[in-house]
This record gives sequence, structure tokens and C-alpha cells, in this order.
Amino acid sequence: MPTSKPSVDSYAALYRDFRWHVPQHFNIADMCCGRWARHTPDAIAIRFEHEDGTQAALSYGELQRRANRLSHALARLGVVEGDRVAIVMPQRIETAIANIAVFQLGAVAMPLSMLFGPDALEYRLQNSEASVAIVDESAVANLLAARPNCPSLRTVIAAGTAQGQGDLDWSQALQRESEIFSALATRADDAAVLIYTSGTTGPPKGALIPHRALIGNLSGFVCSQNWFGFADSDRPPSLGKGERGMGGVNEGPRPSGGGQETQSVFWSPADWAWTGGLMDALLPTLYFGRTIVAYQGRFAPEKAFDLMQRHRVTHSFLFPTALKAMMKAVPSPRAQYELRLRAIMSAGEAVGDAVFAYCEEQLGVTVNEMFGQTEINYVVGNCASRWPARPGSMGRPYPGHRIAVIDDDGRECARGTPGDVAVHRRDIHGHLDPVFFIGYWKNDDATRSKFTGDPQDSWCRTGDSAVMDTDGYLWYQGRSDDVFKAAGYRIG
Repeated sequence: MPTSKPSVDSYAALYRDFRWHVPQHFNIADMCCGRWARHTPDAIAIRFEHEDGTQAALSYGELQRRANRLSHALARLGVVEGDRVAIVMPQRIETAIANIAVFQLGAVAMPLSMLFGPDALEYRLQNSEASVAIVDESAVANLLAARPNCPSLRTVIAAGTAQGQGDLDWSQALQRESEIFSALATRADDAAVLIYTSGTTGPPKGALIPHRALIGNLSGFVCSQNWFGFADSDRPPSLGKGERGMGGVNEGPRPSGGGQETQSVFWSPADWAWTGGLMDALLPTLYFGRTIVAYQGRFAPEKAFDLMQRHRVTHSFLFPTALKAMMKAVPSPRAQYELRLRAIMSAGEAVGDAVFAYCEEQLGVTVNEMFGQTEINYVVGNCASRWPARPGSMGRPYPGHRIAVIDDDGRECARGTPGDVAVHRRDIHGHLDPVFFIGYWKNDDATRSKFTGDPQDSWCRTGDSAVMDTDGYLWYQGRSDDVFKAAGYRIG
């Protein structure tokens, strides 16, 4: 069983030496699919499994071809750069295709949970002025119920067994289109995703996420996944020529961290309609040209272990609630399953001592806890293969992110003094941190209030209270604004 215990604490050097490499032009679709379709078209991008037993596999080449067809179909429907396209589907192949298609068209993907009722869908569709919605059987009834009050919604594309209930069937939309499509040369700062976050008061706010934000997620993703298969390297995987950093290029070979590469397979039950599933699982996995397992069905502890065994899963993101359920249902997994786990990231709430010990003793993996939010994601956490994880701690600032605990006046608190966790718009070298959101959709006042000053050169408050100890570890104290969480999700 692989171990994730560090031989030394290499945090200080990693944090000090890290640099961002953000190109002027960057498109998530091309980096997560297009380049792999050109260089390794037969590599498996997605292994899909339905709870009814249906299975399928999709290569990067086929993912690109189907996305190209859908991009043409969306363009035929009048979708242009900047338009919002709602995607209301669970983990399934069509969800990945839809996101890639929207990104490469230069439009904005708006993932919506299949759990939303008509009122929640109506508000988001109205506020975003989405022109097209792609939906499957999990949410078609609620979406159609919301539609009469959404005048901007011109077309509903029905996928899966919902075909026949929309304006256009998925299979029909793709069948007549070309498999050749050139991705728009979007700027790194252009909008890519619109995700609504909610609180206990006030309407949901749409956080507009740029293409560059994926780059901003990568240092945390690689750390929380113990180098994501580049296990022998002393530096993060980089697409640069030897620079110690993280960024993107339009062409190039498979990313290399300088060490032996392993075949990594990722799985998480996190819904791809949320930041946790989209930005912490699906897109980073595809960015590195690896395989992600998609499971369409309800979470169950035994099923989770079964999936990880059969698909040879090496890396995962599991909420503390999921880990607790797995610990209770399967206290001795090694006796029942042959697992290949090398890393587990967990977020949303503290893991707790019992679950932390269970993962170390029964799964052979030290859980890497992570902290972030939709607006500024994947900024704090642990990397057990590079520095010691402390149970109950949120972790340390990930490379590339300048983090502090600040008071009500925006001043940094002394170590050990509670305050608001904040992320500076610029890293420790004075460079803009690419992880930041563009702003709240049609809500400039809310955007300005998030920052202590100039949004290009000040602290951004997370609304979470914590203390930072003398070694730079953050310890969560609670929420300091109106957002509340349940099972790792921000709920409205």
C-alpha cells in the first residue's frame, strides 16, 4: 500500500520558488481535450458507469469529435461568444462533452444541479439570461416547469432518456454536424463558467469564472493529489521548460514533473455541477490527460469501494461525510477490496481525528484537507507527500496563493489571533493570482464588497474565520458571513 508520509518538510522551498505562467490566450477546452485529441487520441478520457450496470468508455479523440459536433449545433442555434448555456446533468459523458463544446465556442457554461427544483432553476435561468439549456432525465421535468418564466431560454436540448421532451434531441443535434471545429482563441481572462453561490439571506450570486482560473487551481490540485502520479518528482508538473511553476501552452507533450509517471485514474462522487466536481475533479484530470471515472447513481459506501477497485482508482476527492459513511459501512476495507489509492483530497468541513486515522490505517493514505470557494478555489490545503498534515487543520497556503488572516479593517492578524481568511489578488512575487473570479454576475456592489480595496491589488475576504499558527497552518473557526454549508456544499 503506497504511503504519503513526507521524508522532509519541503513546503518553504516549494512556496518560495513557485511561479505562475499564464499565457495571454488560454482555452480550457483546448487544454483539457484538444491537445490530447491531437497527441494521444486513443487515451481514455472518461470511464462511465450507470447504477443500472451500463458502462462505456470515451477516448480523448472521441470526446473532441463529439464536442465539435455540439459546438456546431450550438452555433447553429445562435450561441455566440459570451452567451450562457445551462448544463443540467449529473456525472455522465454528455456533461463532459457539453462543457468542452461550450468552452471552445467561447460561450459560458452554467452548470446547474439536477437537485434544483423549478424555483431555483427559474431564478438562475432568468438572472443569467441563458439562451440554451442542455438537460437529461434527472431534471427535465423541473426545467420545463421553470421555462415559462424564462424568456431568454430559446432552446432546450434533451439528452439521455429525456430525448423527445425538449426542442431538440441530443442525438439529432450531433448527427448532422461536422466533426471538425476550431476552438476560439479566448483570452485567459475571458469568462468560461458561471456558478451560482448562495447564502441564508439575499438571492444567489453568480460567480463568473475565467479560463485562467483552471490554471489557478492546478498547484492546489497537484499538491492535494500528492503530485497526481508524478510521485518521484520534487517539483509540480509543469508545461514550461524547467521552470518551477504552473501554466499552460497550446501545444506540447504530456506534462512532466521530471520523475516517473504513473497511470493515474481519478474518481469523485462530487457533482460536476458544482465547483468541487467541475474544477476540483473533472477539468484538472482532463488537463493532465488522465482518466476520470463518471458514475451516474446515488452514493453508497460499498459502491464507492467497488468502483475504486474495478476501475483501479488512484486518486480521489471525497467529502468528509462520504468518508464517515465508508468508515462506518466498511471498517476493514483491505480485507474486502484491492485498492490502489495514492491520494485522497477532502473539503467542505473538517475530516476529524477518527476519519483521518481510518484513512491512514485502513486505506494507507493520509487525507489532504483542502479549503477554497467558488470565487477563489483551491487556495489552502495539505500535501502529505511534501509536508506533514495536521489532523483538523485546513492546511497551509498552496504555492502561488498569498493567504492571511485579516481583521475587520483589512489588517493582517497576529499568529494565533482569529480573523477572516483572505486571499490577496497578487502572489508573494507581486504577480496576479489566476485563481480569482471575474466578479459576480450583474452585481458590481457585491464584487467590490468582497475586496478590502482595489480588486487588482488587495485582499479578498472568504467569509471564513480561522487562526494561523506559527508554522502557517490554518485552523477553521466558523463562518463570518451568511453562507452556510451541508455535506461540503454551499446551500441556498
